[in-house]
Amino acid sequence: MACASCSSGKDGLPKGCKNNGTCGTDSCNKLTVFDWLSNMELPSGTKGFDVVEVRFKNSRKEFFKNTEELSLGIGDLVATEASPGHDIGMVTLSGELVKVQMKKKNQDPYADDLPKVYRKASQKDIDVWQGVRDREEAVKKRSREIAIRLGLKMKISDVEFQGDASKVIFYYTADERVDFRQLIKEYAYEFKTRIEMKQIGYRQEAARLGGIGSCGRELCCSTWLTDFRSVKTSAARYQQLSLNPQKLAGQCGKLKCCLNYELDSYLDAVKQFPKFEDKIETQKGFAVCQKVDIFQKKLWYAYEKEASSWHELDLESVLEIVEQQKAGKPVASLEEYFIEPLVTQAEVNYENVVGQDSLTRFDQPKRKNKRRSKNKRRQKGNTNKPNNPSAKARKKQPQKSEDNKENTKSNPKSRKPRNKKRRPPKKKDE
Repeated sequence: MACASCSSGKDGLPKGCKNNGTCGTDSCNKLTVFDWLSNMELPSGTKGFDVVEVRFKNSRKEFFKNTEELSLGIGDLVATEASPGHDIGMVTLSGELVKVQMKKKNQDPYADDLPKVYRKASQKDIDVWQGVRDREEAVKKRSREIAIRLGLKMKISDVEFQGDASKVIFYYTADERVDFRQLIKEYAYEFKTRIEMKQIGYRQEAARLGGIGSCGRELCCSTWLTDFRSVKTSAARYQQLSLNPQKLAGQCGKLKCCLNYELDSYLDAVKQFPKFEDKIETQKGFAVCQKVDIFQKKLWYAYEKEASSWHELDLESVLEIVEQQKAGKPVASLEEYFIEPLVTQAEVNYENVVGQDSLTRFDQPKRKNKRRSKNKRRQKGNTNKPNNPSAKARKKQPQKSEDNKENTKSNPKSRKPRNKKRRPPKKKDE
């Protein structure tokens, strides 16, 4: 299901279109709908649905009426009605499934004001369309420079040319309302075409740019997620997550969309548990809930006067205590229902016979430095000798006079004999 731009390039390296799930040339788009009715023929005497789904750049999809009864298939480039002029898009769906998609998006399949498909795109239309698409990066760079020069607090995230180059759509993000009247004048003078500004959210911008999430996988919004539902901080509270904005926020700066994935299962599980704010009354005193584990169905309570000591209880025992409290017969204490943790020793089921579990089995053994060891032995030997004076003792010895030095030079016998190394005795010839 890949397109020609996803094939291998030079030296066998993957080429890729780098569109982050919004490829506009074939069926590797996240918005592509599988046509499971394509191999089925219509019954005799019935006419097929005459509306087709056409996809454009930047995840834009629209429905057009095939008034000319053209034989259109998935992947065909068509010239569609636009204001002004015409636009070039690719057919992504046809037949009865288009009716289902229109109802899903709350559009009337039989409306009379639907735009029309003019014709199949000719080679001249495709050349003009490809030419303006090659200009989009340069136009985006120049448009950002103009917006920065005017001091506008906005960001141009993407640029889309119409198929006949008669209009340019600038997609931007901004926190506040932006007055871009002067900006449109300069854009029209610079690019010599009609200008349209369209604001998008930060989630749509992240879906367009793509990236890697904290889970290590590609962003959901750029691969398969098509609708952006509102995410609230209560979703993190129900799942007992720390309210840390750095961990809960995605690359778009908003709360992560994946917080809604498991929220329904948590809401169903919480219905079985008592409310976190409710207190338990016992004869010993009131106890407050400190922690809840939904998966193991356990709760931790502590007395108001002894907040440091927690008592682990099962869900069944907590519900029993609450029922007795409602009946007006509070239990004596929480210690009666306290669960003692089981301390078990880990059993070893293997034996290291060959020594393969050693972490240093592939390391080279360290070689001992023989010179250092010899020097250490000599130093130890010199310190053990009683006749060998230390450095301090040598300093304290009186210096020899010049007469004594001359006597030693004249009398070679008076010099101290040198310690000659003894040679081993020669072996006698047999």
